[in-house]
Amino acid sequence: MKLEEQLKNTLRLKHFSLRTEESYVGWYRRFVLWHGKRHPAEMGAAEVEAFLTHLAVNRGLAAVSQNQALNALVFLYKQVLGIELEGINARRAKHTKRMPVVLTQEEAGELLKGVRGDAGLVCKLLYGCGLRVAEALALRVKDVDLRGGMLTVRSGKGDKDRVVTLPKTLQQPLSEHRARIEQIHRQDRAEGLQGVALPHAFEVKHPAAAESWEWFWMFPAPSPSLDPRSGIHRRHHLHDINISRELARASKMAAIMKRVTAHSLRHSFATHLILRGVDIRSIQTLLGHVDVRTTEIYTQLAKAMRGEITSPLDDL
Repeated sequence: MKLEEQLKNTLRLKHFSLRTEESYVGWYRRFVLWHGKRHPAEMGAAEVEAFLTHLAVNRGLAAVSQNQALNALVFLYKQVLGIELEGINARRAKHTKRMPVVLTQEEAGELLKGVRGDAGLVCKLLYGCGLRVAEALALRVKDVDLRGGMLTVRSGKGDKDRVVTLPKTLQQPLSEHRARIEQIHRQDRAEGLQGVALPHAFEVKHPAAAESWEWFWMFPAPSPSLDPRSGIHRRHHLHDINISRELARASKMAAIMKRVTAHSLRHSFATHLILRGVDIRSIQTLLGHVDVRTTEIYTQLAKAMRGEITSPLDDL
């Protein structure tokens, strides 16, 4: 078996996401190509160090990307080749601290008034619940409790579950949306389409769940496609490019002069909660942050939006 296939299989065995798999495989390919297609088993820490230094010095990569490359190569050597990499002292990329893009409450209102369709409903969930886009798209029918007014995020970042309150204004639109996608589910079953993908080994334990209504995607794609991992022709969930395009269209209509992304809605959710007086620990739990220091950045943004610190120019 080729080393790349071994890497993919190991990543899947350890339940890494498809996005992480694509990233790690990409870094493996770049590493091998940069070293003249030498096999990684013939190289070691010195070659990894030289590659990482090249990324920082010649490519000007950000620290986050360089760390991702390091993690990918450490995983390759330790988990696939069984080799411990020690003594890596590469030239590290400079860490930069960027402030997230946050909408004002008025901007958020104008933006979300203009979003349309299933992608627009996802956008409202991102702001209304503070979800990551991958978390929203991976929702199943069973995860949205309309009667209880709750939404359960399964296997979020760090493979952790959490529960968030469902905005009351979205309960009716989500109820109508669910009635529409139930027709899609029935159509898929009538046409004998393969059931949806299930997490980890659940498909082996409960194969019938793939065709059940409870496990159907809350935001299914308009048409079936080829599963990139299994090669099965089935219906996947909505692609995140649909969300990006809808946000770009709606922000242009609302004349918002900021770069609005799906994550901007999550940042705005947290900042606006602080403006309402919600404590930082509660927001940390809602966002699924491991460290409260990650959440504290929104306190700084909220202070600026409140205008707590005024300029001396205003006193003249």
